[in-house]
Amino acid sequence: MSMTIRTVSVSALAMISLTACATTGKLHEEMVERSYADSALMRGLAEERLARATTDSIHRAELLAQRDSIAALRNDLTGLRAEFGAKISEVAEGLKFVLPVHFGFDESQVRTEDVAALERFAKVAQKHYGGAKITVEGFTDPAGSHRYNVALSKRRANAVREFISARGIDTSLVSTVGYGESRLVAKGASREMAGAELNRRVTFVIETGPNRASNTMALLNP
Repeated sequence: MSMTIRTVSVSALAMISLTACATTGKLHEEMVERSYADSALMRGLAEERLARATTDSIHRAELLAQRDSIAALRNDLTGLRAEFGAKISEVAEGLKFVLPVHFGFDESQVRTEDVAALERFAKVAQKHYGGAKITVEGFTDPAGSHRYNVALSKRRANAVREFISARGIDTSLVSTVGYGESRLVAKGASREMAGAELNRRVTFVIETGPNRASNTMALLNP
Protein backbone atom coordinates (compact mmCIF):
# COMPACT_ATOMS: atom_id res chain seq x y z
CA MET A 1 0.00 0.00 0.00
CA SER A 2 2.76 2.39 0.94
CA MET A 3 4.63 1.42 -2.20
CA THR A 4 1.62 2.30 -4.26
CA ILE A 5 1.28 5.67 -2.52
CA ARG A 6 4.95 6.40 -3.09
CA THR A 7 4.62 5.47 -6.76
CA VAL A 8 1.60 7.68 -7.14
CA SER A 9 3.38 10.50 -5.34
CA VAL A 10 6.42 10.22 -7.59
CA SER A 11 4.22 10.14 -10.63
CA ALA A 12 2.32 13.17 -9.41
CA LEU A 13 5.52 15.04 -8.75
CA ALA A 14 6.74 14.12 -12.18
CA MET A 15 3.52 15.39 -13.74
CA ILE A 16 3.73 18.62 -11.74
CA SER A 17 7.34 19.02 -12.83
CA LEU A 18 6.48 18.43 -16.46
CA THR A 19 3.54 20.81 -16.21
CA ALA A 20 5.75 23.43 -14.59
CA CYS A 21 8.37 22.97 -17.30
CA ALA A 22 5.71 23.26 -19.98
CA THR A 23 4.29 26.37 -18.35
CA THR A 24 7.75 27.88 -17.96
CA GLY A 25 8.53 27.08 -21.61
CA LYS A 26 5.28 28.62 -22.75
CA LEU A 27 5.92 31.74 -20.69
CA HIS A 28 9.41 31.94 -22.15
CA GLU A 29 8.02 31.65 -25.67
CA GLU A 30 5.44 34.32 -24.93
CA MET A 31 8.12 36.59 -23.50
CA VAL A 32 10.29 36.04 -26.58
CA GLU A 33 7.34 36.71 -28.88
CA ARG A 34 6.43 39.80 -26.90
CA SER A 35 10.04 40.97 -27.09
CA TYR A 36 10.03 40.51 -30.86
CA ALA A 37 6.71 42.31 -31.09
CA ASP A 38 8.00 45.18 -28.96
CA SER A 39 11.15 45.37 -31.08
CA ALA A 40 9.09 45.40 -34.27
CA LEU A 41 6.84 48.10 -32.81
CA MET A 42 9.86 50.20 -31.85
CA ARG A 43 11.35 49.75 -35.31
CA GLY A 44 8.03 50.69 -36.86
CA LEU A 45 7.77 53.82 -34.73
CA ALA A 46 11.35 54.77 -35.52
CA GLU A 47 10.76 54.28 -39.25
CA GLU A 48 7.54 56.30 -39.03
CA ARG A 49 9.34 59.15 -37.25
CA LEU A 50 12.11 59.07 -39.85
CA ALA A 51 9.60 59.07 -42.71
CA ARG A 52 7.69 61.96 -41.12
CA ALA A 53 10.89 63.93 -40.58
CA THR A 54 11.95 63.28 -44.18
CA THR A 55 8.54 64.36 -45.50
CA ASP A 56 8.61 67.50 -43.36
CA SER A 57 12.09 68.29 -44.63
CA ILE A 58 10.98 67.84 -48.25
CA HIS A 59 7.92 70.04 -47.67
CA ARG A 60 10.07 72.77 -46.12
CA ALA A 61 12.47 72.61 -49.06
CA GLU A 62 9.56 72.79 -51.51
CA LEU A 63 8.03 75.75 -49.70
CA LEU A 64 11.36 77.58 -49.68
CA ALA A 65 11.87 76.86 -53.38
CA GLN A 66 8.33 78.04 -54.14
CA ARG A 67 8.87 81.20 -52.12
CA ASP A 68 12.13 81.91 -53.96
CA SER A 69 10.46 81.24 -57.31
CA ILE A 70 7.61 83.63 -56.52
CA ALA A 71 10.05 86.30 -55.37
CA ALA A 72 12.09 85.89 -58.57
CA LEU A 73 8.96 86.14 -60.74
CA ARG A 74 7.81 89.29 -58.96
CA ASN A 75 11.27 90.81 -59.33
CA ASP A 76 11.52 89.99 -63.05
CA LEU A 77 8.05 91.25 -63.90
CA THR A 78 8.58 94.40 -61.89
CA GLY A 79 11.83 94.90 -63.78
CA LEU A 80 10.03 94.61 -67.11
CA ARG A 81 7.61 97.28 -65.99
CA ALA A 82 10.17 99.63 -64.49
CA GLU A 83 12.90 99.37 -67.14
CA PHE A 84 10.89 98.96 -70.32
CA GLY A 85 7.46 100.31 -69.48
CA ALA A 86 5.88 96.90 -70.09
CA LYS A 87 2.17 96.61 -69.49
CA ILE A 88 1.01 93.23 -68.20
CA SER A 89 -2.65 92.31 -68.07
CA GLU A 90 -4.82 89.24 -67.62
CA VAL A 91 -6.69 87.88 -70.64
CA ALA A 92 -8.79 84.77 -71.22
CA GLU A 93 -5.80 82.74 -72.44
CA GLY A 94 -3.41 83.88 -69.72
CA LEU A 95 -1.21 86.99 -69.70
CA LYS A 96 -0.76 89.74 -72.26
CA PHE A 97 2.56 91.61 -72.42
CA VAL A 98 2.67 94.94 -74.21
CA LEU A 99 6.27 96.10 -74.69
CA PRO A 100 7.53 99.26 -76.41
CA VAL A 101 8.52 97.30 -79.53
CA HIS A 102 7.64 99.25 -82.65
CA PHE A 103 8.47 99.35 -86.35
CA GLY A 104 9.35 101.90 -88.97
CA PHE A 105 6.77 102.76 -91.60
CA ASP A 106 6.23 99.82 -93.96
CA GLU A 107 9.05 97.88 -92.25
CA SER A 108 9.12 94.54 -90.47
CA GLN A 109 12.69 94.33 -89.19
CA VAL A 110 13.36 94.32 -85.45
CA ARG A 111 14.89 97.67 -84.54
CA THR A 112 18.16 97.94 -82.64
CA GLU A 113 16.52 100.03 -79.93
CA ASP A 114 14.03 97.21 -79.23
CA VAL A 115 16.59 94.42 -78.80
CA ALA A 116 17.02 94.87 -75.02
CA ALA A 117 13.29 94.71 -74.32
CA LEU A 118 12.81 91.62 -76.48
CA GLU A 119 15.79 89.87 -74.94
CA ARG A 120 14.47 90.55 -71.44
CA PHE A 121 11.02 89.28 -72.39
CA ALA A 122 12.50 86.10 -73.85
CA LYS A 123 14.52 85.52 -70.70
CA VAL A 124 11.52 86.01 -68.39
CA ALA A 125 9.24 83.83 -70.54
CA GLN A 126 11.78 81.02 -70.71
CA LYS A 127 12.58 81.20 -66.99
CA HIS A 128 9.06 81.39 -65.56
CA TYR A 129 6.77 80.12 -68.33
CA GLY A 130 8.80 77.37 -69.95
CA GLY A 131 6.61 75.09 -72.05
CA ALA A 132 3.79 77.61 -72.29
CA LYS A 133 2.46 78.61 -75.70
CA ILE A 134 3.20 82.17 -76.79
CA THR A 135 1.33 84.12 -79.44
CA VAL A 136 3.00 87.12 -81.08
CA GLU A 137 0.41 89.57 -82.35
CA GLY A 138 1.41 92.01 -85.09
CA PHE A 139 -0.22 95.36 -85.96
CA THR A 140 0.16 98.22 -88.44
CA ASP A 141 -0.95 101.81 -88.78
CA PRO A 142 -3.98 102.45 -91.03
CA ALA A 143 -2.03 103.43 -94.16
CA GLY A 144 -2.45 100.91 -96.99
CA SER A 145 -5.14 98.37 -97.79
CA HIS A 146 -6.47 95.98 -95.17
CA ARG A 147 -5.07 92.99 -97.07
CA TYR A 148 -1.62 94.55 -97.26
CA ASN A 149 -1.68 95.56 -93.61
CA VAL A 150 -2.60 92.06 -92.44
CA ALA A 151 0.33 90.61 -94.40
CA LEU A 152 2.71 93.29 -93.08
CA SER A 153 1.61 92.77 -89.48
CA LYS A 154 2.14 89.03 -89.91
CA ARG A 155 5.70 89.65 -91.15
CA ARG A 156 6.38 91.78 -88.09
CA ALA A 157 5.11 89.05 -85.78
CA ASN A 158 7.21 86.46 -87.62
CA ALA A 159 10.34 88.60 -87.28
CA VAL A 160 9.82 88.85 -83.53
CA ARG A 161 9.19 85.11 -83.27
CA GLU A 162 12.51 84.43 -84.99
CA PHE A 163 14.22 86.86 -82.64
CA ILE A 164 12.95 85.34 -79.38
CA SER A 165 13.43 81.81 -80.70
CA ALA A 166 17.08 82.63 -81.30
CA ARG A 167 17.23 83.58 -77.60
CA GLY A 168 16.20 80.11 -76.43
CA ILE A 169 12.41 79.90 -76.71
CA ASP A 170 11.17 76.78 -78.48
CA THR A 171 9.95 77.86 -81.92
CA SER A 172 7.24 75.20 -81.89
CA LEU A 173 5.63 76.94 -78.90
CA VAL A 174 5.44 80.33 -80.63
CA SER A 175 2.64 81.17 -83.05
CA THR A 176 2.03 84.43 -84.87
CA VAL A 177 -1.00 86.35 -86.05
CA GLY A 178 -1.38 89.57 -88.01
CA TYR A 179 -4.23 91.93 -87.13
CA GLY A 180 -3.33 94.69 -89.57
CA GLU A 181 -4.71 98.11 -88.66
CA SER A 182 -7.27 96.80 -86.16
CA ARG A 183 -6.99 97.77 -82.49
CA LEU A 184 -5.31 101.09 -83.17
CA VAL A 185 -3.62 102.78 -80.22
CA ALA A 186 -3.63 106.21 -81.87
CA LYS A 187 -6.77 106.54 -83.95
CA GLY A 188 -6.10 107.57 -87.55
CA ALA A 189 -2.33 108.10 -87.00
CA SER A 190 -0.27 106.74 -89.90
CA ARG A 191 3.04 107.21 -91.70
CA GLU A 192 4.92 110.03 -89.97
CA MET A 193 2.00 111.37 -87.96
CA ALA A 194 2.32 111.71 -84.20
CA GLY A 195 1.40 108.44 -82.52
CA ALA A 196 1.64 106.38 -85.71
CA GLU A 197 4.59 104.41 -84.34
CA LEU A 198 2.41 103.21 -81.46
CA ASN A 199 0.16 101.51 -84.01
CA ARG A 200 3.08 99.68 -85.64
CA ARG A 201 3.74 97.23 -82.84
CA VAL A 202 3.64 93.66 -81.53
CA THR A 203 2.15 92.26 -78.34
CA PHE A 204 2.57 88.89 -76.64
CA VAL A 205 0.08 86.50 -75.10
CA ILE A 206 1.44 83.72 -72.88
CA GLU A 207 -1.06 80.92 -72.32
CA THR A 208 -0.58 80.38 -68.61
CA GLY A 209 -4.16 79.43 -67.75
CA PRO A 210 -6.56 81.59 -65.71
CA ASN A 211 -5.39 80.55 -62.24
CA ARG A 212 -1.73 81.23 -62.87
CA ALA A 213 -2.54 84.48 -64.63
CA SER A 214 -4.58 85.65 -61.64
CA ASN A 215 -1.74 84.71 -59.28
CA THR A 216 0.71 86.68 -61.39
CA MET A 217 -1.50 89.75 -61.36
CA ALA A 218 -1.87 89.40 -57.60
CA LEU A 219 1.92 89.56 -57.32
CA LEU A 220 2.02 92.76 -59.32
CA ASN A 221 -0.99 94.35 -57.67
CA PRO A 222 -0.95 93.22 -54.03
